[in-house]
Amino acid sequence: MLEIHLDEHDIDRELRADVTTGLAADPKWLPPKWFYDARGSRLFEEITRLPEYYPTRTERAILAGHADDIARLTDAKTLVELGSGSSEKTRLLLDALLRHGTLGSFVPLDVSGAALEEAVAGLTADYPGLAVRGVVGDMTRHLAHLPDGDNRVVAFLGGTIGNLVPAERAEFLSALRAALHEGEWLLLGTDLVKDPAVVVPAYDDAAGVTAEFNRNVLRVINRRLSANFDVDAFAHVALWDDRNEWIEMRLRATSAQRVTIGELGLTVNFAAGEELRTEISAKFRREGLENELGRAGFALRHWWTDPAGLFGVSLIQAVTAA
Repeated sequence: MLEIHLDEHDIDRELRADVTTGLAADPKWLPPKWFYDARGSRLFEEITRLPEYYPTRTERAILAGHADDIARLTDAKTLVELGSGSSEKTRLLLDALLRHGTLGSFVPLDVSGAALEEAVAGLTADYPGLAVRGVVGDMTRHLAHLPDGDNRVVAFLGGTIGNLVPAERAEFLSALRAALHEGEWLLLGTDLVKDPAVVVPAYDDAAGVTAEFNRNVLRVINRRLSANFDVDAFAHVALWDDRNEWIEMRLRATSAQRVTIGELGLTVNFAAGEELRTEISAKFRREGLENELGRAGFALRHWWTDPAGLFGVSLIQAVTAA
């Protein structure tokens, strides 16, 4: 079952707005959600298996070690997943909650209706006693449309919250808190601050897969908006920002470029060496995360990391605002 709050017309409208605004800015930027057409999703799955890319396997190991604890602590009847994709890691939680005996429904939310439809079909086949209800929507705009429930846990995994700048994180957390009842739960995956020598290669792998993933945003614009980006004329750049404690992915024009975006009637110039920011990925410290959560009406109840302290998984409860 799919509940649709976002269709192709909405997606086209958002892409047009983001490209118009982002490419007129100084410096230029694009949001990372436009990486993910079918090709971009395949490339990201490949990235998660690379030796340099520690977040996926580390988070999965933490979940594998504590899924039964999460089930016991929450007694969740409904599991919601934001940005669900294939829901692969979430199966660890589904299995634990079903073993615990409380879970009755699973609600994955994703912007991609096609991917979500495939995931819902697979989950329905694999978990015949579980009510699976997919929601096609944007996690930054459609949280109010999450089905109401009794004792929900919202899983937001993969460190994806780090793609939001602090003001966006505050807005997102406040909207999520407004969608939850007091006592309900957020299960959050966060990449942690560490040596840049570990972080940067995760976003600039030796095989060049992340570079292709980064440039894929230009292919998406070429295809959907009749643009003529010379994709190979942009180099992948991954930089650690020590002040903000985040990684930035950028595309750097290797020569002067004049790009026409036919569907928008727009021409955009790039100087040689000019950079276009395509993603930030913030890394967190426990104290800072607790402060952000507290301002939004959440309390961190449990905190799990791997032995090397690379990644954190937090179990967080909606509480009465102070």
